[in-house]
Amino acid sequence: MADNTRNKLTTTIYGREYTIVGVEPIDHLRHVARLVDEKMHEIGVQNRTLDSGRLAVLTAVNATHDYLKLEEKYQELENELARIKGRE
Repeated sequence: MADNTRNKLTTTIYGREYTIVGVEPIDHLRHVARLVDEKMHEIGVQNRTLDSGRLAVLTAVNATHDYLKLEEKYQELENELARIKGRE
């Protein structure tokens, strides 16, 4: 049976405190929060006029773009692996 224990982390992202709850280990939750904070600061430096809501949306758009590019690359590698296995 899977362990569905919920972990809870209170952390600061872009100067605001958030509580993150998930089944992942605390270190994972902390790492995700740190990456979001870093990305928001990176985008905020380039777009100083954005309020935090718009900055959060732009950060989410960037993260989703990165995720989709990785998903595409993963699918390409899966297809290549299937072709290689098919030749054996």
